[in-house]
Amino acid sequence: MIIEQYGWNEEWKSKWTEMLKPLDSARELVPGRISGDFGSKYRVITGSGEMWGELSGKLRHSLAGSGDYPSVGDWVALSVQDGGAHGVIHAVLPRRSVISRKVPGPNQEEQIVASNVDTLFLVSALNDDFNVRRMERYLIMAWNSGANPVILLTKADLCTDADAKIAEMERTAPGVPVHAVSAVQGEGREALLPYLGSGQTVALTGSSGCGKSTMVNWLSGRELQLTQEVREGDSRGRHTTTHRELFALPDGGIIIDTPGMRELQLWEDDGGLELAFGEISTLAAGCRFSDCSHTREEGCAVLAALASGELEEKRLLSYRKTQKELQYQNSKEAKQKRKTMAAASKSKPPRAKGGSWQQVLEEY
Repeated sequence: MIIEQYGWNEEWKSKWTEMLKPLDSARELVPGRISGDFGSKYRVITGSGEMWGELSGKLRHSLAGSGDYPSVGDWVALSVQDGGAHGVIHAVLPRRSVISRKVPGPNQEEQIVASNVDTLFLVSALNDDFNVRRMERYLIMAWNSGANPVILLTKADLCTDADAKIAEMERTAPGVPVHAVSAVQGEGREALLPYLGSGQTVALTGSSGCGKSTMVNWLSGRELQLTQEVREGDSRGRHTTTHRELFALPDGGIIIDTPGMRELQLWEDDGGLELAFGEISTLAAGCRFSDCSHTREEGCAVLAALASGELEEKRLLSYRKTQKELQYQNSKEAKQKRKTMAAASKSKPPRAKGGSWQQVLEEY
């Protein structure tokens, strides 16, 4: 198996050399890319083929409580056992991009959806699943990840007013490419080819039943993922993907399918909010006060744009709501970090994201 087909290139070779050069154990390790996440086990692509892998005890211990476990798309260092049928993962190479969200429920933990993604397809169907407010949240996640967002509007064959919905989505996501496609009718694939070239990794994310698995099958030209018919009651497909998985495409790229999200709880903001609401950020630069909250201050350029009709009220309301949510989330994260640090002071200090590999490998 040619590992280069799965994105191994000079950049990753350089990271590999930097990580392993000082270690005597480097000769016993091989690089691999995680292609499937099944909880306690991973499917890993290496130069000698595909194998099952699991975390070494030391790596698992070092990551406990951090939520920073390897994910689909990660490049890892592993030792091969059982004649190539099994591997033990000892470290994760520093990531280029990380798509993550808060885990569902009350726990303050990060869930990594996929790693080392170049382009993130934000998928929404052009039927009753269409929702611009939901797309705003996905855009924030995408901008925070380091991947380039592209909006993919599927099931165009089921929509009678596709042009109007495309225009609405373009207003919601200024500067972000928007493509309407129909796998049933075979329309729109050519526009997606620039994202699927050799060495490129794309991931699909969206709500349950929006057509991601159908897109994977269509773009690959093979039946890689199970799909189900659209329900008549609400025009939505039934959720079929149950785990994250990576596939090689005939055009040379890599595609990652992810389970549908019934809810997207944002983890933290690294500038994604301002990018997702770019027109509000631009207007805010003209406010009289640098700390303007855009609620009632005199000289607020955002409120002036709202009064003149330049800015839609629902857009500003969505911005305020999401801003408050992120502020609340950040306060809970800070509280959780203080608890973690207090507990760590009695044992071992927590490791920074992407930076745990060195000590683990030295111990290995």
